[in-house]
Amino acid sequence: MRRTARLLTGTALVVAAAAPAYAGSSTSLEVYPSSVVPGTEVTVNTAACGDKGSATGDAGAVGAGTFTLAPSAHEGEAVGQFQVPESAQPGTYEIVAKCAEGNRQVTGDLVVALSPAHGQTQPRGSLKTGVGGALGPDPVQTVVGVAALAVAAAGGTWLLHRRARGDRI
Repeated sequence: MRRTARLLTGTALVVAAAAPAYAGSSTSLEVYPSSVVPGTEVTVNTAACGDKGSATGDAGAVGAGTFTLAPSAHEGEAVGQFQVPESAQPGTYEIVAKCAEGNRQVTGDLVVALSPAHGQTQPRGSLKTGVGGALGPDPVQTVVGVAALAVAAAGGTWLLHRRARGDRI
């Protein structure tokens, strides 16, 4: 009896855990391609607005403004497009769509990557802040400083050891 109860409980937990994941995937905002460079046209679609639902998209986070998602013949999804501006900076941006009916809102992420064609490159080298690092530009000074610290540490340890033994200095 216990075995059957555990089996049914386990099955119910698996089904309950899988149901939200399946439902969430069909009502999200799909962004294609999800990773772009500035100047690329992006297509978004969602089934959250129903078979003949439309939506207003907002790509203002990336600087593209608003766009319209219209019903399509593809599995009852609303589809829209926008162009990522040439001035878009690298990063992850949230794209939002609000259904015309029911005020439902769905979101998706768009990743804007560096574009070598637009002169964007990964930064290289060190940053000149005016604050020195742990190791200065002169290796001789660094070695002398480390040696002075080592001598001070050894001397302090020797003095503490003598004091602990009761020897007089």
